[in-house]
Amino acid sequence: MTDAQDVPRFLNDVTPERRHREAAVLNALFQEVTGWQPRLWSGSILGYGTYDYTYASGRSGTFLATGFSPRKARLSVYIMPGYADFGHILTDLGKHKTGKSCLYINKLEDVDMQVLKTLIRAGLDDLATRWPVVPT
Repeated sequence: MTDAQDVPRFLNDVTPERRHREAAVLNALFQEVTGWQPRLWSGSILGYGTYDYTYASGRSGTFLATGFSPRKARLSVYIMPGYADFGHILTDLGKHKTGKSCLYINKLEDVDMQVLKTLIRAGLDDLATRWPVVPT
């Protein structure tokens, strides 16, 4: 995680222009849903909230509670920790692909923004049943 002051610079530098606009929309949406300020992770992920985890293997760390990355090819939305089945929400979302903890969206106009808000909230609620989530 980096300093919050890096966030405006990161958002300003997002390209192409469509991704720049989508990043601004997603930043506002995540702030609305979470009530938290973003922090920059790994130089290209905006994260909202954090959680400390310890796996059965003993591996532990701190990671973002939810967030997104405006990658050039597609938007990556992080729904942590990726254990819950959100199929009932995803059926109404619109065009997307999924990974373990990621949702991939080609363009925001492909998805229902209200459903995306519901998904973000559901992911945070699920995460909070496993580990305490700390606001940023």
